[in-house]
Amino acid sequence: MSINLEGLSAKELQALIAQASKRKKTLAKRKPVAAVRKKIVSLARAEGYSIDELFGTGRMVREKAGVPAKKPAARKASAAKGAKVPPKYRNPADPSQTWAGRGMAPKWLAAELAHGKKLEDFAI
Repeated sequence: MSINLEGLSAKELQALIAQASKRKKTLAKRKPVAAVRKKIVSLARAEGYSIDELFGTGRMVREKAGVPAKKPAARKASAAKGAKVPPKYRNPADPSQTWAGRGMAPKWLAAELAHGKKLEDFAI
């Protein structure tokens, strides 16, 4: 965070100093994170729990709550990645040249489209 002090008036600087002092006092009152974490872990263990049971979203929490384990949702993109798709367009001049409609259009199709033909003209 960078504050341009040159552009602030005396009143704005005083308000900034007051905010900074207030924040500094708040932070000074707080205990270190490691100490708080240690206290929470020891309290949970004393009561017979683990931190995962209390705060986690892991399998153990769902099972104890009677909720069945979730299966990861399959994304269409990752499931179809690398899968072959039947071609949708064919070059009339060379029937061995086809395009499935994914990715960049092949050069032969781009050239024909540039000459005014429509994509539908090449549909299989």
